[in-house]
Amino acid sequence: MIPFEQFVLQNGLRVVVHEDHATPMAVVNVMYDVGARDEDPSKTGFAHLFEHLMFGGSVNIPSYDEPLQRAGGENNAYTTNDLTNYYCQLPAENIETAFWLESDRMLSLAFGEKSLETQRKVVSEEFKEHYLNKPYGDVWHKMRSLAYTTHPYRWMTIGAELSHIENATLEDVKRFFFKHYRPSNAILTVAGHVTTAQVRQLAEKWFGDIPSGEKYIRHLPLEPVQTAPRKLEVHANVPADAFYKCWHICSRTDRRYYATDLLTEVLSGGGSSRLFQSLVKEKQLFSNIGCYHFGSIDAGLAAIEGKLVKGVKMEDAEAAVEAELQKIKGTSVEEKELRKVKNKTESLIIFEDMSLMNRAGSLSFYTLLGNTNMINEELERYQLVSAEELRQEAEIIFDANNSITMYYFGNH
Repeated sequence: MIPFEQFVLQNGLRVVVHEDHATPMAVVNVMYDVGARDEDPSKTGFAHLFEHLMFGGSVNIPSYDEPLQRAGGENNAYTTNDLTNYYCQLPAENIETAFWLESDRMLSLAFGEKSLETQRKVVSEEFKEHYLNKPYGDVWHKMRSLAYTTHPYRWMTIGAELSHIENATLEDVKRFFFKHYRPSNAILTVAGHVTTAQVRQLAEKWFGDIPSGEKYIRHLPLEPVQTAPRKLEVHANVPADAFYKCWHICSRTDRRYYATDLLTEVLSGGGSSRLFQSLVKEKQLFSNIGCYHFGSIDAGLAAIEGKLVKGVKMEDAEAAVEAELQKIKGTSVEEKELRKVKNKTESLIIFEDMSLMNRAGSLSFYTLLGNTNMINEELERYQLVSAEELRQEAEIIFDANNSITMYYFGNH
């Protein structure tokens, strides 16, 4: 069990405390309930741009990193389609430095043309390097816009188009900040060598007087059920032909999520998994193949992708994948195989929970999902999944009408 306590400040900031006195360290994690799905379709990439802007200095602190490093701390951040997370770890005796830094940038960033211009350049370069100029870099831009017609998951976190970031104005940026980066839209998790009373006092002192902002209520359009297969062929200057196929799956809070997660493990969790054994080792159709899902909060995608062995026809590769999916839809997974993937999942969860940083991040995430105690309930939810549930889930997901396929041909 991972113990925690919770309280809410008057301005709506949710605070989670996890005491662990076996370490001299503390982690301060601030999760904002905003991701790429909350962007205006004509102004995408803003949540990710903010991840960069948040390190560009705030009203009272010109440099975020410098004071933190002096206090023996390290920090990082990431953005997804669902959320934005900032976290730092430092010796517990210096924890107030983290409160000071995080509260100041929540209070107000130092908005300026210079800072915006600098970060705009950084993000534009990242867009070009990873998505435009990198082999296969455009795959998920294309796949997402094919898979989603309505829901804002149809663009990636980096943004739908480079021009959206290039044309972002200071006014656009300020509006986005004051809408989303407010106490009422944030979760502060503090973990490590701290006490709840100490965290409460520091939270009140540093965050208590920040205006709460208007609570952001999501009204995202629901993605209609896909009723026919979708397909795309791409020709590009890449070294090998690649096969991509994805399917719509349930949301992260649906109880079926656990069966879906285990299903992708059965198909592709390592060297003894079905796809690897059959299609890489035995039939030698693919040089590598993987099956995974995006784990997104709203209804997401499961995907299979692989690079073909030279000379293999795309149709043959797809037929072989399809044959493996038919097997898993037709007969229940054996108990031994199911036990193996459950054990693997259990050890992954336990291993993740060993890190203080991961525990703080998980507590924030489950609070965001609406039930902080999921951190202690997940394991049991995986254990309860039956072999028959796995088969049923495979039947629902791997339906031809629910599929999106991409043939990505190289120049040979």
